Amino acid sequence: MRIRTTLATVTAAVTAVALPAAAQAPGPAAAAPPSRACSPHVRIDGYGDGLDKTAFDGSYVGNLSALAADTDGTVAALSDRSRLFALDVRRGPTAARPVRARALADEQGGALDAEALAVDRDGTRLVASETEPSVRRHARDGTLLGRLPVPGALRPAPAGRALPNQTFEGLTLRPGGRGLLAAMEGPLAGDGRMVRFQSWERSRTGPGTPEFRLGRQYGYPVDPGLGVSEVTEAGDGRLLVLERGFTPGEGNTVRLYVADARGASDTSGVETLPGGPGTRPVRKRLLADLGECPSLGAPAKQPQTNPLLDNIEGLAVLGRVPGGRLRLLLVSDDNESVRQTTRLYALTARLP
Repeated sequence: MRIRTTLATVTAAVTAVALPAAAQAPGPAAAAPPSRACSPHVRIDGYGDGLDKTAFDGSYVGNLSALAADTDGTVAALSDRSRLFALDVRRGPTAARPVRARALADEQGGALDAEALAVDRDGTRLVASETEPSVRRHARDGTLLGRLPVPGALRPAPAGRALPNQTFEGLTLRPGGRGLLAAMEGPLAGDGRMVRFQSWERSRTGPGTPEFRLGRQYGYPVDPGLGVSEVTEAGDGRLLVLERGFTPGEGNTVRLYVADARGASDTSGVETLPGGPGTRPVRKRLLADLGECPSLGAPAKQPQTNPLLDNIEGLAVLGRVPGGRLRLLLVSDDNESVRQTTRLYALTARLP
């Protein structure tokens, strides 16, 4: 390719010297760069596998289940093995590197099955664990600060109606930090294809002491065969929702939706979903099926319809680009498996 480019350049230069300007024939039009569009609303800007199967500060850098923009310009990356990393991603996903690692623990010092993360304005980490499920508040250094109340029905059976490993998988602060919202990964028993989004409202009982009390609950219609792997605030009151599934021999399905809970019914008192005729679910609109993204030559360690895809679980909004499009960073959870990859993805999205 370099030789052909060089010859073409030399030929063009010789022609320019040999012919007067009026006699020069126009050269062939330059080839258009390959499209990086995944849909009319989303494009893939790049990916990076540099974190895959690496270690930092004595910790395995993998099992990453959630991302959140931090207050110091880094990106907080949560491992479901009870570790919280700070990533420097200023030079993009190919050059991402850890700069800090912190251990997290429950009230007895035990490990968390940490699956979802939000970073508050003061740097406090809100971490959801899938086991109980729970949402805990941690200081920047990992110190446990407190725990939020959780409705009993969201607990795994027999205490509640949730299936094991199908509880809190997404967590996000609402606009202005006035509230918090967690997404269940799968439906409660009897809820069909509707998963529950649980919210909390924030109040203050004293100087600098935040309190989150239980708020409204919403029903979200999930696609057949998929579960919710992440939810994050889009910046305008709407939500970005990742739905994910896996089919052996075919690989992962990952879809990105924009959803709006405004106008949805409070389902905290609804025994089973979808509820009666007057029960309004969260509205959603597909932004992109990420399987439709160009693969960019990405390798895959197991069969994938699109080798770019893996077990994508985390999503963070990093800001906006000119025109109002959102800069997104996604991460896949490798489950410490030789058949999976810790991969970062950079996307831009235009919300309809």
